[in-house]
Amino acid sequence: MQTEVVLGIGGNKGDRAAYLKTAIEALSKQVTLVGCSQIYETEIWGGVATTGNFLNQVVCIQTDLDPTSLLELIQGIELDLGRTREQHWGDRTIDIDILYFGAEVWNTPTLSIPHPYLAQRRFVLQPLAEILPGKVHPVLGKTSLELLAECTDQGQVSVWKEAN
Repeated sequence: MQTEVVLGIGGNKGDRAAYLKTAIEALSKQVTLVGCSQIYETEIWGGVATTGNFLNQVVCIQTDLDPTSLLELIQGIELDLGRTREQHWGDRTIDIDILYFGAEVWNTPTLSIPHPYLAQRRFVLQPLAEILPGKVHPVLGKTSLELLAECTDQGQVSVWKEAN
């Protein structure tokens, strides 16, 4: 049975847009791509000094994988694209987070769904509200638009305009 899954994808190292595109292409070989938000350029989040702004995007997929198998697939794609985990919330080529897995709630040592920081991150909520404005958070009971309106994160999030 196919489940609708929402992923957050981002990175700030190297050719940021190419990494997003390559990650989505790799995902689409294993799952069904349903939709993608625009790409957003965003300031750092989490109080860690990084070398530059991030590009972020939200992607909606359909899959028959379970959450653990999907996490393994995602981590494999991250590794293939040069992801290293040197500093928590630090610089990275690509980061793929499971934001929602249907309406399921998971809390294991390796995976929490919905993503535990989703409601605190404007860089996730803005693209999420773009493609799934009425999606209801299964724990908070609020839509993407409601969560965005209540978000206290003041980080700059703007639609990315590719340099010509």
